[in-house]
Amino acid sequence: MASSSSSSSSSSPKTNKSHTQTFPPIVFPLFAFLLLVSSLGAVHSLPIASDSGHRSPENQTFRPQTELQKLRRVKAYLRKINKPASPDGDVIDCVLSHLQPAFDHPQLKGQKPLEAPEIPKANNSTEAATEVFQLWTHSGESCPEGTIPIRRITEKDVSRADSVEKFGRKLRRGVRRDTMSSDHEHAVAFVNGEQYYGAKASLNVWAPRVTDQFEFSLSQLWVISGTFGNDLNTIEAGWQASLRFQVSPELYGDNYPRFFTYWTTDAYQATGCYNLLCSGFVQTNNKIAIGAAISPRSSYNGRQFDIGIMVWKDPKHGHWWLQFGSGLLVGYWPNLLFSHLRGHASMIQFGGEIVNTGSRGYHTSTQMGSGSFADDGFRKASYFRNLQVVDWDNNLLPMSNLHLLADHPNCYDIKAGRNNVWGDYFYYGGPGRNARCP
Repeated sequence: MASSSSSSSSSSPKTNKSHTQTFPPIVFPLFAFLLLVSSLGAVHSLPIASDSGHRSPENQTFRPQTELQKLRRVKAYLRKINKPASPDGDVIDCVLSHLQPAFDHPQLKGQKPLEAPEIPKANNSTEAATEVFQLWTHSGESCPEGTIPIRRITEKDVSRADSVEKFGRKLRRGVRRDTMSSDHEHAVAFVNGEQYYGAKASLNVWAPRVTDQFEFSLSQLWVISGTFGNDLNTIEAGWQASLRFQVSPELYGDNYPRFFTYWTTDAYQATGCYNLLCSGFVQTNNKIAIGAAISPRSSYNGRQFDIGIMVWKDPKHGHWWLQFGSGLLVGYWPNLLFSHLRGHASMIQFGGEIVNTGSRGYHTSTQMGSGSFADDGFRKASYFRNLQVVDWDNNLLPMSNLHLLADHPNCYDIKAGRNNVWGDYFYYGGPGRNARCP
């Protein structure tokens, strides 16, 4: 049976995470050679003054063997104090909570993270708690109390974007309302027509194959309000995999499934961003790094893993909170960020999305979910389970009037059901290009 997730780690006394990149071995011989050339030049041009003020002999010789031994000692010392990056190549920094990017926002300056809100009340919860970790916590790491883990962004990350301004932002699309999208393809379940104050689900985690550097594959839930014009408000959370799409893969540069968040208040035009790449989302958790790789992942016909995600509106302060796993509060989106979502959501959406660039003249083979169609079922097809919404009184309720949409069903499809163990659920996904999807 599938398992839901949580993340737990022991505390570390360090205030700055010790996952630091080590230099490739070739760097040190090169550095030694440059130092040798530089030092030889210095011997001929600049006489060395002694502490007594007398000049040293101008024929003083340079001893490269001594310098190389010193460099070897330096290298060994750095290896000892600079621990390697996590298996996904990430460097995680522990940042003081009140110095996180959220508080660069003009209306949040000088504030501190809020206390935990009241959790929505569940009826007949059927979740089992099993731990699913992020790769950076593989040795039990976490950040000290009073700090939050932030995945370090490098020059290489930013250089993958078309521009600095576009780094960390989505293109102006990504929410399915109709079937007119040309390159973004979806298999989703949604509810609308009422007032919603949150949503919850467990998302099966895979590492789908992404075949083009400008494509991605993600699975997430959307909390949506406003029209589908320029005033669209969304809050999004889930996992994504990619190679080098101009938005999400530029953040990571690999195809690990990664926990991510997103928000916008103007249909992805000028507001919002992924993760913590702009001022907005306030993180309160010292164990979860948004943007870090999720591990373990599910395997075909093997063990299945999923992550629990819940987003809901705090009845007291009106902020939208995010929960990961079995009760880990990650943080919140302040109410002031939004227009329509200051009140409530008008649509909740769950499911998968891919980008099909068609760069080779035919449909992409980028996988959605596991890469299997919905009919393949458990251990083969990807799933969402325990779909719930939050009502005005902070209660978690089962779904009613759930709609399904697959805009390219021969490439990616979706199939829903309900039982006593998984509640409302659906299977979804597909391989992309195949005999019925040329």
